[in-house]
Amino acid sequence: MKKGKENKVDAKMVVYHVFTRLFGNTNTTNKPWGTIEENGVGKFNDFSTKALKEIKKLGVTHIWYTGVPHHALINDYTSIGISNDHPTVVKGRAGSPYAVKDYYNVNPDLAVRPENRLQEFEDLIARTHAAGMKVIIDIVPNHIARKYEGKTNPRGVQDFGANDDTSVEYSKNNNFYYIPNSQFEIPDIVPPLGGEYDASQHEPFVEIPAKWTGNGSRMAKPDRNDWYETVKINYGVRPDGSYDFPFLPWGYDTESYKVHFDFWKDKDIPDSWKKFRDIALYWTKKGVDGFRYDMAELVPFEFWSYLNSSIKMKNPDAFLMAEVYNPEQYYNYIKMGKMDYLYDKVGTYDKLKDVIQGRSWPDELSHIQQSLGGIEHHMLKFLDNHDEQRLASPEFAGTPERGKPLMVVTATISTAPVMIYFGQEVGEAANEDGGFGTRSRTSIFDYVGVPAHQRWVNNGKFDGGQLSESEASLRDFYKRLLNFTLESSALMGEFQEIQYANRYHVHGYDTGIYSYVRWSDTEKLIIVTNFSSSTSSTFDLKIPNLVIEKWGLTDGNYKIVDQLYKKTKLTLTIANGEGIVPMTIAPSESFILGF
Repeated sequence: MKKGKENKVDAKMVVYHVFTRLFGNTNTTNKPWGTIEENGVGKFNDFSTKALKEIKKLGVTHIWYTGVPHHALINDYTSIGISNDHPTVVKGRAGSPYAVKDYYNVNPDLAVRPENRLQEFEDLIARTHAAGMKVIIDIVPNHIARKYEGKTNPRGVQDFGANDDTSVEYSKNNNFYYIPNSQFEIPDIVPPLGGEYDASQHEPFVEIPAKWTGNGSRMAKPDRNDWYETVKINYGVRPDGSYDFPFLPWGYDTESYKVHFDFWKDKDIPDSWKKFRDIALYWTKKGVDGFRYDMAELVPFEFWSYLNSSIKMKNPDAFLMAEVYNPEQYYNYIKMGKMDYLYDKVGTYDKLKDVIQGRSWPDELSHIQQSLGGIEHHMLKFLDNHDEQRLASPEFAGTPERGKPLMVVTATISTAPVMIYFGQEVGEAANEDGGFGTRSRTSIFDYVGVPAHQRWVNNGKFDGGQLSESEASLRDFYKRLLNFTLESSALMGEFQEIQYANRYHVHGYDTGIYSYVRWSDTEKLIIVTNFSSSTSSTFDLKIPNLVIEKWGLTDGNYKIVDQLYKKTKLTLTIANGEGIVPMTIAPSESFILGF
């Protein structure tokens, strides 16, 4: 099935999102604000051939390695020429991966030999490719660390801000926005390093003049809730919001990336655009297969047209996904910005969370899917990532079992790729207090362990040897489900809701039940989930005449089998062009019925 004008997508893609520094860490101390020596840290080398083989067997096509570019952190690497970062502008002790300090090198924490860190990451790229998967890393165009220092820049590359006119708030080719005649002041924050840091005993952090903060704060002293550890990049957007760069012509939403690339060839564009293009092409040349763009909607989509078309000219199959939360801008970032995929957070994710927490019926899931229209394939589905509360946490589904019907819907409702976050497949609930990071989200700021995931790692054996029976069963469920999505032609075909026909016309079809059908020329699927964790339901599922007609079925009996476990065998009976499937569904149970 052709999706768009340029890329033919015949099967699902599955992204395994992993926080690189945490994946291989087997230390279980989990002391709040613990040091790297106390709490441990994972390395690139922990992604061994065995580990990658097991990830691949889970049904994964792409690995998104989060936290690879060198970001600000609290550790001493001055012996290899890296300056220390100031604790007052680092969140946590391990630091935020979204405060990048050097885009042309990688996090030294992740290397066995920090002086050899880039080679160790290049080796990981090669191992990942050898295991049959592609590599995604982060690029964060909206902001960088307050103290950016490119220590290994390629020839001719200058650091951000090196040529800026710091006497003015804005200039087109400045990389930053400035607050003239001011000095940056540390906001009133939680004491750095859990109170260990005594500011009176150290030199203060100095930034003169102060720069705008990453989230757009124009105060020399930002608020404690601002992204104070970062500074905002200038993309040619004047302080009044007007644009200082060319607009894409009318109709470019239907043009190819090649046409977009040609458009920008002779245009006068801001210096920041060129810097991030060079960064992306640097990593593309090293074998990185795609990028996840942080807070992409804070950067104009014209820049994304420029950047993404440049990447696609080097690698037409590059996987480009972005964090965009404004549905009114989805079309622009996909069609004009040439993004492959955006998070389906505001729609499907938020609705599923409402459903499992009892704030909504699942009926609206169909409306969300249908409303996406021509962009549905571009809306990546997920339930767990580094920004969100863990699926199994009390703040979300509450238990891994209650999360299973949500995962079935996430993986099967759309042709779009599906993503899981490491540890989700074994029920990680993020109960730890890392220090800067708090429970319900696996901390991205601290040196911590991930207990359920560590039981699967099993001291580097990567065989699940310490998993409980329920955790092992859950991982088996994810493995079956994700691999099925890779093999199913129906999931790359058509969608039809059957919720309305059943909700209001079928006795016993409770409010926690949700159903729809998916099909291709060679495969028909009936998908039924029970979001209730306490109520079993018995009913005669109705398959409407319209579906039976589209499927080309005649009256009679058809055997249908659950595709994940092959144990449930039911009968679809068609009479007078309408289908009925008698069934009983247990709490938190799902069926993917196929024939």
